[in-house]
Amino acid sequence: MDIETEKIIDLLFPEGIPESWKDNPDFYQYLAKVGGYDVDGLLKEPDHLADEKNAVQQSTQELVFSNYKIFLRSAEDSREIFREFNQTEDRLDGLLEKIPQFMNKCKSFCNTSKDINTHKRLNSLILSKTTELLEILELPQLMESCLRSNQYSEALELSQYVRHLGAKHGDIPIIASIVNEIENSWSIMVNQVVNSLKEDLPLPRCLQLIGLLRSMDAFTESELRIKFIQARDSWLQALLDSIPAEDPNIHLTKTIELSRIHLFNIITQYKAMFNDDDHLAFGRDSIINDSAIFYQWLEEKVSQFLKTLEQDLPHATSIDSILGQCTYFGLSFGRVGADFTGRMSDIFIKVISNKFESNVSKATKKFEKDIDNFTLIHKSHKSDTKIETVMNSENPPEQLVEYYPLAEYCNGLIAAFNELRLNTPVALAQSFTNLLQNSLHTVAKTMFSYYKKRQKNFTPADRENMVRFTECFSEQLIPYIQYCIHALFPPNQVATHLGTSVSQLQKEEISYLNQKSIVEPLESLLPIKNIPMDIYMPDISPKDTINADSNIEIEPSQHEVIKEAAADVQPIEEMITSTSEHELIKGDPTPVTTGESIANTSQHELMKETATDVPIAESISSTSQHELIKEAATHLLTEDSNSSTITHSNDILEAVQDLESSTIKETLTADHDAIEVGSKVNNS
Repeated sequence: MDIETEKIIDLLFPEGIPESWKDNPDFYQYLAKVGGYDVDGLLKEPDHLADEKNAVQQSTQELVFSNYKIFLRSAEDSREIFREFNQTEDRLDGLLEKIPQFMNKCKSFCNTSKDINTHKRLNSLILSKTTELLEILELPQLMESCLRSNQYSEALELSQYVRHLGAKHGDIPIIASIVNEIENSWSIMVNQVVNSLKEDLPLPRCLQLIGLLRSMDAFTESELRIKFIQARDSWLQALLDSIPAEDPNIHLTKTIELSRIHLFNIITQYKAMFNDDDHLAFGRDSIINDSAIFYQWLEEKVSQFLKTLEQDLPHATSIDSILGQCTYFGLSFGRVGADFTGRMSDIFIKVISNKFESNVSKATKKFEKDIDNFTLIHKSHKSDTKIETVMNSENPPEQLVEYYPLAEYCNGLIAAFNELRLNTPVALAQSFTNLLQNSLHTVAKTMFSYYKKRQKNFTPADRENMVRFTECFSEQLIPYIQYCIHALFPPNQVATHLGTSVSQLQKEEISYLNQKSIVEPLESLLPIKNIPMDIYMPDISPKDTINADSNIEIEPSQHEVIKEAAADVQPIEEMITSTSEHELIKGDPTPVTTGESIANTSQHELMKETATDVPIAESISSTSQHELIKEAATHLLTEDSNSSTITHSNDILEAVQDLESSTIKETLTADHDAIEVGSKVNNS
């Protein structure tokens, strides 16, 4: 290839030409031919090449169409010839492989024909010893017959004979095969004996089977203990698994019964068959380890029972009967050193606590739901019932019937108490008390929320009935719940259990409700009981005279009490609901002497109609009196709550004018009357 040709190739094919073209003379010939064309020839060359290509393709197609049968026949003949050649080649290869085997077969035949005479002589000898050989050959069948009939002693003797025979003539194939069959049967016998332990067996039968296993020498002492425990555990577990689990009561009681009876039997059988007290025959370490195997299994079974108890006990209905059975179960195991009553107590305490908490929560939620639909109904009430009659009675207070949310709540708590009356853990005394404390406090807050939502629409009768409602909760329900707590947890027993005194229990509020904390949300609605009058009024002596320039000093503690009482008093405008009553009070502000006594609600209503000032007597027992006393205390406050003195009479009247409505101003017609009321309250 000259330089010009290379330049032309590089110019026409910048990326290079295929290797096959470099050795093709036609390529260079055509390249020289193209090099001789002028510009017009080069431009026409592509069309010329395309025409030649089409002509060649057309002539090729015509040739194929005219001779297609010849082409098809040639292809089929070629394929058939190729297949025949392949088959011939495979057969030749197979023949070459089988020729050595054929040669080996021929050699084997020659050797076999030589041994025929030897076998013939042996057969003659066997025929003469047929009886003895049959007895030996039937040993495996005899072994199987003994196993089927549970004749383990005979089978054990037979296996020992065969082992002795195998030791002498183990090189004989027939003897070796018989020994193998007997060994297999012996293994089956061991499994049968072990499986026999998975049945309900009396103690003599267990002793027999364990003695047989010891004679077989199949296991070491530790392995034998493990096999015994595994077999008895498998049988016991099958019994426990067969108990229906649909009813938790049946499942739990049957589990307790079966576990108690059969576990105790297994322990007795183990103690009879394996003597852990014999420290002379074995080393001390082996005895300890072997004992640990059994007690570890016993611990596992106790833990399994406790797990079942923990699962089923929350769904059981009669916890008291289950507790009795479990206690008997645990104490009976104390005779073998496996008393687990202490571990059961935590489960019972947890379940009892959860049930009681659930019942109290349901009662509290039911009260919250009932009070939303509760409407105060004004009824005529008798004189107040003494709390002592409630404290000493097992029946709930009759006053709760008038307020059905409280009655339903009380019934819910009584139902919760009744579930505990037969099995009351002393350890839960404080937690139950705290739970009831929180529940009662929630009830109190719910009652106060009920009052806040509806107080704007309350009439005086509704407000008075609301006060009685709260008073019933505070003075009837709470003491009764406290009585129930002490009926379940007698303070003497709790004190003895804790090693302290009853007074210390009360001081630490153990099994005692904190009534003050419970009724804290309702303090503004509850009447004041047994409170000395001097906490509301300054100490005024009858001999003292009040001048316009003098001030009466009050101790800081008294002043704080007066401010708290004044803060709890509702505005006078809310107490007067109708315009007609307001006008009536304004029209007749005649005061009443302080010697009169108001004893019941009807008298209080009469006083409201005549709009008199508050009569102060020796005894104050009704809600209306409590409210009027707090109003009188409010009148004596100055406008400045941080001041520790009460100013003279003119200043009192000015303070009243700033704090209260015009109704109060008309009620207190003279400053001397206000001071006189305070003086008589202090004297009473």
